[in-house]
Amino acid sequence: MPGPARNIGPSERAGPDQSAAPAPLGFGTHAANVFRLIVKELRSIRADPVMLFLVVYAFTFAVHSVASGASTEVRNLTVGVVDEDQSDLSRQIVSALNPPLVKSVVALTPSEIDPAMDTGRLVFTIELPPRLQKDVLAGRPAEVQLGVDATAMTQAGNGSVYLQTIIAQEVARFAARSDLSDTAPVQVVTRAKFNPNLQTSWFTSVMQVINNITLLTVILTGAALIREREQGTVEHLLVMPLVPVEIMLAKVIANGLVILVGAGLSLVFVVEGWLGVPIAGSIPLFLFGGGLYALAVAALGILLGTIASSMGQFGLLVIPILLLMQLLSGSSTPMESMPYWLQILVQIVSPTPHFVALAQAVLYRGAGLSVVWPQLLALAALGSIYFVFALARFRRVIFGV
Repeated sequence: MPGPARNIGPSERAGPDQSAAPAPLGFGTHAANVFRLIVKELRSIRADPVMLFLVVYAFTFAVHSVASGASTEVRNLTVGVVDEDQSDLSRQIVSALNPPLVKSVVALTPSEIDPAMDTGRLVFTIELPPRLQKDVLAGRPAEVQLGVDATAMTQAGNGSVYLQTIIAQEVARFAARSDLSDTAPVQVVTRAKFNPNLQTSWFTSVMQVINNITLLTVILTGAALIREREQGTVEHLLVMPLVPVEIMLAKVIANGLVILVGAGLSLVFVVEGWLGVPIAGSIPLFLFGGGLYALAVAALGILLGTIASSMGQFGLLVIPILLLMQLLSGSSTPMESMPYWLQILVQIVSPTPHFVALAQAVLYRGAGLSVVWPQLLALAALGSIYFVFALARFRRVIFGV
């Protein structure tokens, strides 16, 4: 006869061959998965020669050409001088026209001015009139004519200002030595710190490295995701025992690592070695800040990669976003020149102004961690927010959860 009925517990319902629920993966397993995915991403970058060429070019010839080619300094001016006074003052003015501002001073006669400028041989001509020194000594007004070929507008505008300043300074010095004018009660002495010669290459080279970090990090991470979606390899990742954060972390770390290595080598060999720009601060501190910055912009690339369905759409999304990030970052125009509300808005939503401020403080002024910690904190906060938002979008689009 059957025995009395009794309740069967959950442990007794499972047979000996029925497995229990899978235990959650430990940190070591997650780290191993991320490491293997990083190796996979690095191999995919190595297998793409076009992308490798873009990275190498962006941190070498692009930095050098922008820093050395797009210069706003006035150098090697071609100046012709008609000296009709032949006095000590006129010779003093001519002797002040020296390299590197002036390439050469060509002595002219009045009849040679128009042919020299018509043929483009000279951009500037200076006519020192007769009795120039006598008029200055007598306190009478005197006129010096400066002819300018305004075909090259930037050189003509900046060069004419430099030449007028030189002529005025030499006349004032000559008059001061002759005791014809009272000395000013206050003498202003200007010293330019961190860039004593005011060379634009010192500024544009470092800013170009920063712009390339932004550009390449967004492009590499977004292109890596879209490439896998177009080729169908992302489905292989979906059937593996991986979680979305592991895949996204691997893409961010692998592509950010390539960019930071390129940026560090560019600062050492191109900016400091090739262009001769002195780096005042710590490059490792700059790269640490660059790593936090790469976290944010790489997450932005992943986010755009989930929105776009092809490389063409991705490019159309990237262009306006990168343009705004660059123009409103302080690398092209000073932050102080923007409206105050726009400064606050940009610093809240974009990590680029914080990274530009950090790079300028570290690389130009030799600032340490005690100075740039607010920028590092802002980069970490914005990078975390960007990463969480991009991860949510990545889970929903790629994994459907």
